[in-house]
Amino acid sequence: MVLLLILLILVIGAIMFYPHLENKMIFYPEMGLEDNPANWNLPYKDVRFPTSDGELLHGWFLSSHAKSPVLVFCHGNAGNISHRIENAHFLLKRGISVLLFSYRGYGLSSGSPSEQGIYRDGVAAYDHLTEIEKISPERIAVFGRSLGGAVAIELALRRKVKCLIIENTFTSMREMSKTIFPYSLFSPFLPHHYKNNSKIAGVSVPKLIIHGTNDEIVPLRMGKSLFESARGEKIFLPVNGAGHNDVYIIGGAAYFDAIVDFVRSNTVSD
Repeated sequence: MVLLLILLILVIGAIMFYPHLENKMIFYPEMGLEDNPANWNLPYKDVRFPTSDGELLHGWFLSSHAKSPVLVFCHGNAGNISHRIENAHFLLKRGISVLLFSYRGYGLSSGSPSEQGIYRDGVAAYDHLTEIEKISPERIAVFGRSLGGAVAIELALRRKVKCLIIENTFTSMREMSKTIFPYSLFSPFLPHHYKNNSKIAGVSVPKLIIHGTNDEIVPLRMGKSLFESARGEKIFLPVNGAGHNDVYIIGGAAYFDAIVDFVRSNTVSD
C-alpha cells in the first residue's frame, strides 16, 4: 500500500512538472550569432517581425531571384539560424529562396520557447513573407527539420502553402519519451504533445518525408509512421547511412536536388 502511494505521488509529480521538464528536454537555444550570410557572399535581407503574442523574431530572407519559389526553413531544437546558412547556400545555388528565422529565445529573437510559442513563430514567419515581402502563397513551400517538422506541419495546417517537407521528425512527444530514460518510465501518463502523427493526416498539400536510416535520436520507424499517416500525394525519402544531424551531408547533391525538384514541381512562379 505504501509503495503504491509513493508511486502515485511520483506519477502525479511527474505530470505536474512535466511541462517545465519537457521544455528543458526539448529546447537547446543558442543566443547570438556565430555566422552570417555575408560571410558566404549570399544575397540577403536582415528581417525582424512580430508574433501574435508580442515577441520579436529575427531572420534572414535570402532571395535567389524575384520569381523564385520560397522555402520557409523551420530549424531544429538546438543552435539558431547562423548554423543553417550552409543549407540555404546549397538551395540558393539551385534557384530556391529561403527564409531562415530563429524561434523565440533563439539567436536574436526575444522570448522563451514553448510548443505553442514556436507554432506562433512559424505563422509569423509566413505572414512576414506574404504581408511584408509580398510573396504569393503559390510560391511558398515549408521545410522542417527534426523539431522544426512539428512547426512546419502546424504551419501547413494554419496557412496556405504549396507543399510540405519534413526531415527526421518524430511522431509525438509521448512516443519520443518512450525512447528516453527516465521519461520512458512515465510515458503512459504524459500529455500527448506535438501530435505530429495525427496532424499530418490533415495536411492536404503534397508531402516529402525525409529520414536518415541511422538516425540515433528519432527512430526511422517514426518517419515511416508519419508517411503512413499522411494522405494524398506523398514521397518517402530514406537517406542511407545518415544519422540525425548529417542527412544533408550524407545525402549530398542528390538530397538537395530532391528537395528542389519537389518544391519546383509544386510551386508556381509569379
